[in-house]
Amino acid sequence: MKKCVCLIGRPNVGKSTIFNRLIKEQKSIIDDKPGITRDRIYGNVKFENKEFMLIDTGGLDSGHDDFNEDIKMQAMLAIDESDMIVFVIDGKAELTSNDYMIKDILIKSQKPVILAVNKVDNEKNEADIYKYYELGFEKIIPISAAHHKNFETLLEEITKDFPVSTNVEDDILKFCIIGRPNVGKSSLINAILNEDRAIVSNIAGTTRDAIDTKFKYNNQEFIAIDTAGMRKKGRIYEQVEKYSLIRSLKAIERSDVCVIVISAEEGIIEHDKHIISYAIDAHKAIVIVVNKWDTIKNPDQEIKVWKQKIAAEFQFVPYAKVVFLSALTKKRLHMLMPEIINAYENSTKKIKTSLLNNVISDAVALHRPPSYKNRRLKIYFVSQTGVKPIKITFQVNSKKLIHFSYERYLENKIRENFDLTGAPIIMQYKTKAND
Repeated sequence: MKKCVCLIGRPNVGKSTIFNRLIKEQKSIIDDKPGITRDRIYGNVKFENKEFMLIDTGGLDSGHDDFNEDIKMQAMLAIDESDMIVFVIDGKAELTSNDYMIKDILIKSQKPVILAVNKVDNEKNEADIYKYYELGFEKIIPISAAHHKNFETLLEEITKDFPVSTNVEDDILKFCIIGRPNVGKSSLINAILNEDRAIVSNIAGTTRDAIDTKFKYNNQEFIAIDTAGMRKKGRIYEQVEKYSLIRSLKAIERSDVCVIVISAEEGIIEHDKHIISYAIDAHKAIVIVVNKWDTIKNPDQEIKVWKQKIAAEFQFVPYAKVVFLSALTKKRLHMLMPEIINAYENSTKKIKTSLLNNVISDAVALHRPPSYKNRRLKIYFVSQTGVKPIKITFQVNSKKLIHFSYERYLENKIRENFDLTGAPIIMQYKTKAND
Protein backbone atom coordinates (compact mmCIF):
# COMPACT_ATOMS: atom_id res chain seq x y z
CA MET A 1 0.00 0.00 0.00
CA LYS A 2 1.17 3.50 -0.80
CA LYS A 3 2.80 5.39 2.09
CA CYS A 4 1.69 8.85 3.16
CA VAL A 5 3.92 11.87 3.90
CA CYS A 6 2.82 15.33 5.04
CA LEU A 7 4.49 18.75 4.97
CA ILE A 8 4.19 20.70 8.23
CA GLY A 9 5.47 24.17 9.11
CA ARG A 10 4.55 27.70 10.07
CA PRO A 11 3.29 30.16 7.41
CA ASN A 12 5.61 31.39 4.64
CA VAL A 13 8.35 28.80 4.91
CA GLY A 14 7.78 27.54 1.35
CA LYS A 15 5.71 24.39 1.88
CA SER A 16 3.55 24.91 -1.19
CA THR A 17 6.59 25.46 -3.41
CA ILE A 18 8.17 22.28 -2.04
CA PHE A 19 4.86 20.47 -2.57
CA ASN A 20 4.67 21.53 -6.22
CA ARG A 21 8.32 20.61 -6.77
CA LEU A 22 7.84 17.13 -5.35
CA ILE A 23 4.68 16.30 -7.28
CA LYS A 24 6.22 17.89 -10.40
CA GLU A 25 3.26 20.07 -11.29
CA GLN A 26 1.73 23.38 -10.31
CA LYS A 27 -1.42 22.23 -8.59
CA SER A 28 -3.90 24.98 -7.88
CA ILE A 29 -4.56 25.66 -4.22
CA ILE A 30 -7.87 27.37 -3.58
CA ASP A 31 -8.72 28.79 -0.17
CA ASP A 32 -12.27 29.29 1.03
CA LYS A 33 -10.51 31.18 3.80
CA PRO A 34 -6.76 31.73 3.53
CA GLY A 35 -4.91 28.64 4.66
CA ILE A 36 -7.88 26.51 5.77
CA THR A 37 -9.75 24.35 3.30
CA ARG A 38 -7.66 23.84 0.21
CA ASP A 39 -9.31 22.43 -2.84
CA ARG A 40 -6.11 20.57 -3.66
CA ILE A 41 -4.04 19.42 -0.69
CA TYR A 42 -2.51 16.22 -1.98
CA GLY A 43 -0.47 14.78 -4.80
CA ASN A 44 1.30 11.59 -5.77
CA VAL A 45 5.10 11.49 -5.79
CA LYS A 46 7.16 8.97 -7.75
CA PHE A 47 10.87 8.60 -7.02
CA GLU A 48 12.89 5.88 -8.69
CA ASN A 49 10.86 2.71 -8.05
CA LYS A 50 8.84 4.01 -5.11
CA GLU A 51 5.65 6.04 -4.72
CA PHE A 52 3.92 7.91 -1.91
CA MET A 53 1.03 10.29 -1.30
CA LEU A 54 2.07 13.81 -0.29
CA ILE A 55 -0.19 16.07 1.79
CA ASP A 56 0.23 19.82 2.02
CA THR A 57 -1.12 21.59 5.11
CA GLY A 58 -1.85 25.17 6.09
CA GLY A 59 0.78 27.16 7.98
CA LEU A 60 0.56 26.57 11.73
CA ASP A 61 0.36 29.70 13.85
CA SER A 62 0.12 29.83 17.63
CA GLY A 63 -2.68 32.41 17.50
CA HIS A 64 -5.78 31.35 19.41
CA ASP A 65 -8.57 32.50 17.11
CA ASP A 66 -10.92 30.05 15.38
CA PHE A 67 -9.06 30.45 12.10
CA ASN A 68 -5.80 29.09 13.53
CA GLU A 69 -7.60 26.34 15.45
CA ASP A 70 -9.13 25.10 12.20
CA ILE A 71 -5.72 25.00 10.50
CA LYS A 72 -4.28 23.14 13.48
CA MET A 73 -7.06 20.56 13.37
CA GLN A 74 -6.40 19.86 9.70
CA ALA A 75 -2.65 19.59 10.33
CA MET A 76 -3.14 17.29 13.33
CA LEU A 77 -5.20 14.88 11.25
CA ALA A 78 -2.57 14.97 8.48
CA ILE A 79 0.12 14.12 11.05
CA ASP A 80 -1.97 11.29 12.47
CA GLU A 81 -2.64 9.78 9.03
CA SER A 82 0.97 10.06 7.78
CA ASP A 83 3.78 7.53 7.87
CA MET A 84 6.39 10.30 7.86
CA ILE A 85 6.50 14.06 8.51
CA VAL A 86 8.60 16.64 6.68
CA PHE A 87 8.93 19.61 9.05
CA VAL A 88 9.77 22.69 6.95
CA ILE A 89 11.52 25.71 8.47
CA ASP A 90 12.94 28.92 7.00
CA GLY A 91 16.74 28.75 6.78
CA LYS A 92 16.99 32.53 6.37
CA ALA A 93 15.10 33.38 9.55
CA GLU A 94 15.53 32.77 13.26
CA LEU A 95 13.46 30.06 14.91
CA THR A 96 10.12 31.36 16.14
CA SER A 97 7.66 30.35 18.83
CA ASN A 98 5.62 28.69 16.08
CA ASP A 99 8.59 26.49 15.12
CA TYR A 100 8.97 25.39 18.74
CA MET A 101 5.23 24.75 19.02
CA ILE A 102 5.34 22.52 15.93
CA LYS A 103 8.43 20.74 17.29
CA ASP A 104 6.50 19.83 20.46
CA ILE A 105 3.52 18.54 18.43
CA LEU A 106 5.76 16.36 16.25
CA ILE A 107 7.76 14.91 19.13
CA LYS A 108 4.50 14.04 20.88
CA SER A 109 3.22 12.32 17.70
CA GLN A 110 6.18 9.89 17.78
CA LYS A 111 6.18 9.82 13.97
CA PRO A 112 9.45 9.79 11.95
CA VAL A 113 10.42 13.40 11.17
CA ILE A 114 12.76 14.90 8.59
CA LEU A 115 13.67 18.55 9.25
CA ALA A 116 13.84 20.31 5.86
CA VAL A 117 15.62 23.64 6.16
CA ASN A 118 14.34 25.61 3.17
CA LYS A 119 15.81 28.68 1.45
CA VAL A 120 19.38 27.44 1.90
CA ASP A 121 20.73 29.03 -1.26
CA ASN A 122 24.46 29.32 -0.50
CA GLU A 123 27.31 27.70 1.44
CA LYS A 124 27.02 30.12 4.37
CA ASN A 125 23.37 29.23 4.91
CA GLU A 126 24.26 25.54 4.64
CA ALA A 127 27.02 25.88 7.25
CA ASP A 128 24.50 27.36 9.68
CA ILE A 129 22.05 24.45 9.62
CA TYR A 130 23.72 22.68 12.55
CA LYS A 131 22.09 25.13 14.94
CA TYR A 132 18.77 23.48 14.15
CA TYR A 133 19.81 20.29 15.96
CA GLU A 134 18.49 22.02 19.08
CA LEU A 135 15.01 21.14 17.82
CA GLY A 136 15.81 17.52 18.61
CA PHE A 137 15.49 15.89 15.19
CA GLU A 138 18.24 13.63 13.89
CA LYS A 139 17.58 14.00 10.16
CA ILE A 140 18.25 17.55 8.89
CA ILE A 141 18.41 18.29 5.16
CA PRO A 142 19.16 21.76 3.72
CA ILE A 143 17.11 22.46 0.60
CA SER A 144 16.16 25.31 -1.69
CA ALA A 145 12.70 25.04 -3.22
CA ALA A 146 13.40 28.08 -5.40
CA HIS A 147 16.53 26.51 -6.90
CA HIS A 148 15.46 22.84 -6.64
CA LYS A 149 18.50 22.11 -4.48
CA ASN A 150 18.96 18.81 -2.60
CA PHE A 151 15.51 17.49 -3.51
CA GLU A 152 16.95 14.15 -4.54
CA THR A 153 18.60 13.84 -1.14
CA LEU A 154 15.29 14.69 0.52
CA LEU A 155 13.44 12.08 -1.55
CA GLU A 156 16.08 9.44 -0.81
CA GLU A 157 15.66 10.04 2.91
CA ILE A 158 11.86 10.04 2.73
CA THR A 159 11.64 6.78 0.76
CA LYS A 160 14.59 4.79 2.13
CA ASP A 161 12.34 2.46 4.16
CA PHE A 162 9.33 2.61 1.82
CA PRO A 163 8.41 -0.52 -0.15
CA VAL A 164 9.17 -0.78 -3.84
CA SER A 165 6.11 -0.09 -6.00
CA THR A 166 4.64 -3.16 -7.61
CA ASN A 167 2.23 -3.58 -10.50
CA VAL A 168 0.76 -6.73 -8.96
CA GLU A 169 -2.95 -6.06 -8.56
CA ASP A 170 -5.34 -7.73 -6.16
CA ASP A 171 -8.03 -9.53 -8.15
CA ILE A 172 -10.74 -8.53 -5.68
CA LEU A 173 -12.74 -5.48 -6.75
CA LYS A 174 -12.42 -2.74 -4.13
CA PHE A 175 -14.86 0.15 -3.91
CA CYS A 176 -15.10 3.05 -1.48
CA ILE A 177 -18.08 5.08 -0.32
CA ILE A 178 -17.23 8.79 -0.20
CA GLY A 179 -19.21 11.97 0.34
CA ARG A 180 -19.68 14.86 2.69
CA PRO A 181 -20.96 14.35 6.26
CA ASN A 182 -24.55 13.24 6.88
CA VAL A 183 -25.37 12.03 3.38
CA GLY A 184 -25.81 8.45 4.63
CA LYS A 185 -22.45 6.83 3.81
CA SER A 186 -22.44 4.50 6.83
CA SER A 187 -26.10 3.59 6.33
CA LEU A 188 -25.41 2.78 2.69
CA ILE A 189 -22.45 0.52 3.36
CA ASN A 190 -24.37 -1.24 6.15
CA ALA A 191 -27.29 -1.75 3.78
CA ILE A 192 -24.98 -3.21 1.11
CA LEU A 193 -23.40 -5.61 3.58
CA ASN A 194 -26.66 -6.69 5.21
CA GLU A 195 -28.69 -7.36 2.08
CA ASP A 196 -28.31 -11.13 1.78
CA ARG A 197 -24.55 -10.88 1.70
CA ALA A 198 -22.10 -13.25 3.36
CA ILE A 199 -19.51 -11.12 5.14
CA VAL A 200 -16.17 -12.90 4.95
CA SER A 201 -13.98 -10.73 7.18
CA ASN A 202 -13.16 -7.27 8.43
CA ILE A 203 -9.70 -6.10 7.42
CA ALA A 204 -7.92 -3.15 9.00
CA GLY A 205 -7.44 -0.43 6.41
CA THR A 206 -4.56 1.98 6.05
CA THR A 207 -6.43 4.57 8.12
CA ARG A 208 -7.35 3.91 11.72
CA ASP A 209 -11.04 4.52 11.30
CA ALA A 210 -11.54 3.11 7.81
CA ILE A 211 -12.57 -0.54 7.74
CA ASP A 212 -12.20 -2.78 4.70
CA THR A 213 -14.99 -5.36 4.71
CA LYS A 214 -14.71 -8.38 2.46
CA PHE A 215 -18.05 -9.82 1.40
CA LYS A 216 -19.63 -11.96 -1.28
CA TYR A 217 -22.17 -10.91 -3.88
CA ASN A 218 -23.35 -13.43 -6.46
CA ASN A 219 -20.57 -15.80 -5.32
CA GLN A 220 -17.91 -13.18 -6.10
CA GLU A 221 -15.74 -11.52 -3.44
CA PHE A 222 -15.61 -7.73 -3.04
CA ILE A 223 -14.01 -5.33 -0.58
CA ALA A 224 -16.04 -2.33 0.58
CA ILE A 225 -14.07 0.55 2.11
CA ASP A 226 -15.99 2.70 4.58
CA THR A 227 -14.61 6.24 4.89
CA ALA A 228 -17.49 7.56 6.98
CA GLY A 229 -16.19 7.05 10.50
CA MET A 230 -14.45 9.76 12.48
CA ARG A 231 -14.72 7.67 15.59
CA LYS A 232 -11.89 9.08 17.65
CA LYS A 233 -12.88 11.19 20.61
CA GLY A 234 -11.86 14.78 21.00
CA ARG A 235 -12.57 18.14 19.45
CA ILE A 236 -10.14 17.68 16.57
CA TYR A 237 -11.82 14.55 15.27
CA GLU A 238 -15.31 15.86 15.90
CA GLN A 239 -14.81 19.00 13.81
CA VAL A 240 -12.13 18.19 11.28
CA GLU A 241 -14.30 16.17 8.89
CA LYS A 242 -15.68 19.30 7.28
CA TYR A 243 -12.14 20.50 6.55
CA SER A 244 -10.18 17.37 5.71
CA LEU A 245 -10.52 14.74 2.99
CA ILE A 246 -7.39 12.84 3.95
CA ARG A 247 -9.17 9.63 4.89
CA SER A 248 -11.22 9.77 1.71
CA LEU A 249 -8.11 10.44 -0.37
CA LYS A 250 -6.37 7.37 1.00
CA ALA A 251 -9.47 5.24 0.43
CA ILE A 252 -9.80 6.57 -3.13
CA GLU A 253 -6.19 5.66 -3.80
CA ARG A 254 -6.80 2.03 -2.80
CA SER A 255 -10.10 1.64 -4.65
CA ASP A 256 -11.02 0.49 -8.12
CA VAL A 257 -14.42 2.23 -8.03
CA CYS A 258 -15.52 5.32 -6.10
CA VAL A 259 -19.16 5.60 -5.07
CA ILE A 260 -19.97 9.27 -4.48
CA VAL A 261 -23.01 9.76 -2.24
CA ILE A 262 -25.31 12.81 -2.47
CA SER A 263 -28.28 13.54 -0.23
CA ALA A 264 -31.67 13.83 -1.95
CA GLU A 265 -32.87 15.79 1.09
CA GLU A 266 -30.25 18.52 0.84
CA GLY A 267 -29.62 18.56 -2.88
CA ILE A 268 -26.32 19.13 -4.67
CA ILE A 269 -23.90 21.61 -3.10
CA GLU A 270 -20.47 22.84 -4.16
CA HIS A 271 -18.69 20.52 -1.74
CA ASP A 272 -20.15 17.50 -3.57
CA LYS A 273 -18.29 18.69 -6.69
CA HIS A 274 -15.08 19.06 -4.71
CA ILE A 275 -15.34 15.50 -3.41
CA ILE A 276 -16.04 13.92 -6.80
CA SER A 277 -13.11 15.89 -8.26
CA TYR A 278 -10.72 13.88 -6.06
CA ALA A 279 -11.96 10.64 -7.60
CA ILE A 280 -11.65 12.17 -11.08
CA ASP A 281 -8.10 13.37 -10.36
CA ALA A 282 -7.19 9.84 -9.24
CA HIS A 283 -8.64 8.49 -12.54
CA LYS A 284 -10.98 6.08 -10.77
CA ALA A 285 -14.17 4.53 -12.09
CA ILE A 286 -17.18 6.38 -10.66
CA VAL A 287 -20.79 5.69 -9.67
CA ILE A 288 -22.97 8.50 -8.31
CA VAL A 289 -25.58 7.62 -5.67
CA VAL A 290 -28.46 9.90 -4.72
CA ASN A 291 -29.36 8.59 -1.26
CA LYS A 292 -32.42 9.23 0.96
CA TRP A 293 -34.70 8.77 -2.04
CA ASP A 294 -37.44 7.72 0.39
CA THR A 295 -37.77 11.39 1.44
CA ILE A 296 -38.79 12.46 -2.08
CA LYS A 297 -42.46 12.92 -2.93
CA ASN A 298 -43.44 11.96 -6.49
CA PRO A 299 -40.14 10.09 -7.10
CA ASP A 300 -41.01 9.14 -10.70
CA GLN A 301 -41.31 12.81 -11.65
CA GLU A 302 -38.36 13.88 -9.51
CA ILE A 303 -35.96 11.43 -11.16
CA LYS A 304 -36.22 13.39 -14.42
CA VAL A 305 -35.56 16.67 -12.58
CA TRP A 306 -32.61 15.17 -10.68
CA LYS A 307 -31.05 13.76 -13.84
CA GLN A 308 -31.15 17.23 -15.35
CA LYS A 309 -29.59 18.72 -12.21
CA ILE A 310 -26.80 16.18 -12.16
CA ALA A 311 -26.10 16.65 -15.88
CA ALA A 312 -25.83 20.41 -15.29
CA GLU A 313 -23.83 20.32 -12.04
CA PHE A 314 -21.50 17.43 -12.95
CA GLN A 315 -20.77 18.31 -16.56
CA PHE A 316 -17.17 17.24 -16.03
CA VAL A 317 -18.17 13.60 -15.40
CA PRO A 318 -20.98 12.85 -17.92
CA TYR A 319 -19.93 9.20 -18.14
CA ALA A 320 -20.91 8.36 -14.53
CA LYS A 321 -24.03 6.28 -13.93
CA VAL A 322 -26.49 7.66 -11.36
CA VAL A 323 -28.35 5.38 -8.96
CA PHE A 324 -31.30 6.68 -6.91
CA LEU A 325 -31.89 4.68 -3.75
CA SER A 326 -32.66 4.67 -0.05
CA ALA A 327 -30.15 3.08 2.29
CA LEU A 328 -32.73 3.29 5.08
CA THR A 329 -35.55 1.40 3.34
CA LYS A 330 -33.24 -0.44 0.89
CA LYS A 331 -35.52 0.59 -1.96
CA ARG A 332 -33.66 0.41 -5.31
CA LEU A 333 -30.53 -0.77 -3.44
CA HIS A 334 -30.34 -3.81 -5.73
CA MET A 335 -29.35 -1.47 -8.58
CA LEU A 336 -26.07 -0.37 -7.00
CA MET A 337 -23.78 -3.42 -7.06
CA PRO A 338 -24.41 -4.14 -10.78
CA GLU A 339 -23.40 -0.55 -11.59
CA ILE A 340 -20.24 -0.81 -9.46
CA ILE A 341 -19.30 -4.03 -11.27
CA ASN A 342 -20.11 -2.51 -14.67
CA ALA A 343 -17.99 0.60 -13.99
CA TYR A 344 -15.06 -1.62 -12.97
CA GLU A 345 -15.41 -3.91 -15.99
CA ASN A 346 -15.56 -0.90 -18.31
CA SER A 347 -12.40 0.55 -16.75
CA THR A 348 -10.59 -2.73 -17.54
CA LYS A 349 -12.05 -3.11 -21.05
CA LYS A 350 -9.65 -3.67 -23.95
CA ILE A 351 -10.66 -2.20 -27.30
CA LYS A 352 -9.42 -3.72 -30.54
CA THR A 353 -6.95 -1.44 -32.28
CA SER A 354 -8.62 -1.86 -35.68
CA LEU A 355 -12.04 -0.88 -34.28
CA LEU A 356 -10.58 2.11 -32.46
CA ASN A 357 -8.85 3.38 -35.61
CA ASN A 358 -12.06 2.96 -37.61
CA VAL A 359 -14.00 5.05 -35.07
CA ILE A 360 -11.40 7.84 -35.06
CA SER A 361 -11.11 7.83 -38.88
CA ASP A 362 -14.88 8.19 -39.18
CA ALA A 363 -14.89 10.95 -36.55
CA VAL A 364 -12.19 12.92 -38.40
CA ALA A 365 -14.01 12.48 -41.72
CA LEU A 366 -17.23 13.73 -40.15
CA HIS A 367 -15.60 16.71 -38.44
CA ARG A 368 -12.08 17.78 -39.45
CA PRO A 369 -9.79 19.21 -36.79
CA PRO A 370 -9.55 23.03 -36.77
CA SER A 371 -6.45 24.58 -38.30
CA TYR A 372 -3.99 26.65 -36.30
CA LYS A 373 -1.44 28.96 -37.98
CA ASN A 374 -2.09 27.25 -41.31
CA ARG A 375 -1.47 23.81 -39.80
CA ARG A 376 -4.05 21.13 -39.17
CA LEU A 377 -3.94 18.20 -36.77
CA LYS A 378 -3.34 14.84 -38.45
CA ILE A 379 -4.01 11.57 -36.62
CA TYR A 380 -1.95 8.68 -38.01
CA PHE A 381 -2.68 5.85 -35.62
CA VAL A 382 -4.61 5.20 -32.41
CA SER A 383 -4.21 2.43 -29.86
CA GLN A 384 -5.24 1.58 -26.31
CA THR A 385 -2.16 1.60 -24.10
CA GLY A 386 -3.58 1.00 -20.62
CA VAL A 387 -6.47 0.07 -18.35
CA LYS A 388 -7.63 1.26 -14.92
CA PRO A 389 -7.81 3.96 -16.21
CA ILE A 390 -8.25 3.37 -19.93
CA LYS A 391 -5.48 5.14 -21.87
CA ILE A 392 -5.80 5.95 -25.54
CA THR A 393 -2.63 7.05 -27.33
CA PHE A 394 -2.76 9.03 -30.59
CA GLN A 395 0.16 9.26 -33.02
CA VAL A 396 -0.15 12.79 -34.48
CA ASN A 397 1.80 15.29 -36.55
CA SER A 398 2.06 17.74 -33.63
CA LYS A 399 0.80 17.63 -30.04
CA LYS A 400 0.61 21.43 -30.12
CA LEU A 401 -2.32 21.24 -32.54
CA ILE A 402 -4.59 19.45 -30.03
CA HIS A 403 -7.48 21.68 -28.98
CA PHE A 404 -9.47 20.75 -25.87
CA SER A 405 -12.80 21.01 -27.71
CA TYR A 406 -11.64 18.59 -30.41
CA GLU A 407 -10.21 16.26 -27.79
CA ARG A 408 -13.64 16.23 -26.09
CA TYR A 409 -15.26 15.52 -29.46
CA LEU A 410 -12.99 12.51 -30.03
CA GLU A 411 -13.66 11.17 -26.52
CA ASN A 412 -17.40 11.49 -27.09
CA LYS A 413 -17.08 9.53 -30.33
CA ILE A 414 -15.16 6.78 -28.55
CA ARG A 415 -17.85 6.61 -25.85
CA GLU A 416 -20.62 6.53 -28.46
CA ASN A 417 -19.10 3.41 -30.01
CA PHE A 418 -17.86 1.55 -26.93
CA ASP A 419 -19.69 1.19 -23.62
CA LEU A 420 -17.35 2.86 -21.13
CA THR A 421 -19.99 3.99 -18.64
CA GLY A 422 -18.41 4.89 -15.32
CA ALA A 423 -14.86 4.63 -16.66
CA PRO A 424 -12.51 7.59 -17.16
CA ILE A 425 -10.40 7.88 -20.32
CA ILE A 426 -6.93 9.41 -20.49
CA MET A 427 -6.12 10.75 -23.96
CA GLN A 428 -2.38 10.85 -24.74
CA TYR A 429 -0.65 12.25 -27.81
CA LYS A 430 2.72 11.48 -29.34
CA THR A 431 4.25 13.56 -32.12
CA LYS A 432 5.39 11.34 -34.96
CA ALA A 433 9.11 11.74 -35.55
CA ASN A 434 10.36 13.49 -38.69
CA ASP A 435 6.94 14.81 -39.60
